[in-house]
Amino acid sequence: MSKMRAMVVPEPGGRFRMEERDLPEPGRHEVRLRVHACGVCHSDSMLVEGLMPGLSYPRIPGHEVIGAIDALGPDVEGWAVGARAGVGWFGGACGYCGHCRRGDAFACENIHGATGVTRDGGYATHMLALASALAHVPEALDAVASAPLLCAGITTFNALRNCGAKLGDLVAIHGVGGLGHLGIQFAARSGFRTVAINRGRDKEALARSLGAHDYVDSEASDSAQALQAMGGAKAIIATVTSAEAMQAISGGLGVNGTMMVIGAVGALTVNSLDLLGKRASVRGWYSGTAADSEDTLLFSQLNKIASMNEIFPLEEAQAAYDRMMSGKARFRVVLKIGS
Repeated sequence: MSKMRAMVVPEPGGRFRMEERDLPEPGRHEVRLRVHACGVCHSDSMLVEGLMPGLSYPRIPGHEVIGAIDALGPDVEGWAVGARAGVGWFGGACGYCGHCRRGDAFACENIHGATGVTRDGGYATHMLALASALAHVPEALDAVASAPLLCAGITTFNALRNCGAKLGDLVAIHGVGGLGHLGIQFAARSGFRTVAINRGRDKEALARSLGAHDYVDSEASDSAQALQAMGGAKAIIATVTSAEAMQAISGGLGVNGTMMVIGAVGALTVNSLDLLGKRASVRGWYSGTAADSEDTLLFSQLNKIASMNEIFPLEEAQAAYDRMMSGKARFRVVLKIGS
């Protein structure tokens, strides 16, 4: 039987190990992908560090996957062997499959599950995926360069198009990192007046080259006051991982403004009187459906939006993961696996 290679997490908190396994056969409504590239995302730590209860091990992480279909299971329609396909975080975001209406995809126990968490993911030469989880990948997009668009990309893209801002509105991208450098590109190409906010000025030139019209150094000035001086933000896309920083910038919202929280910070305190006075709001946002992934990929192709990546081979998944967790990567980390 043909074999595959995978970088496996043996137990919560364990180090990655290389395993050779028999190629899995796709079941009903499943396909098998030959993985070309897989992004290394901070969300992978939920599996690697055992931060979610009830997970089974050993498990293969990875939910920013681009590859090609090399086998079809029964009752798969609309896909053919050889087609390029991408797989993101969820096999179907909450509300997509119709199984329930709980609104809690992290607790979802139905068959769709989460790629690279409750289902084996893309830190491997091959993986199985539900056909409902697949996104068409434009031929013009490079697999390695585009893999992070399946999580970091769709998250920022979807947050922007659900934030309520209209063409010409002031939109602030809070944090110029793995999410933020994509958010700046999406916001600017979407016709928003885009303001990048980050500590220090070392990323100002980069932010402006990505499309930011203005830049605020949060160490040198009060970010909320700076946004108010510009008229108040219609939307703030908060990508940072500091609750204190998010709290400090929420005052920069304008009337009917919305802060979209896409950075994971745990407990968050905001000034409710300020929100009431402006009819402003704070929302959480993550990921999306396979259709949203396709929208993200196509928009990126048409507008020449690219992720800035550090690239590692599959065998160096531990080093890639450590680099990502260190916060020093500039700006995403990707495993190059096949072609």
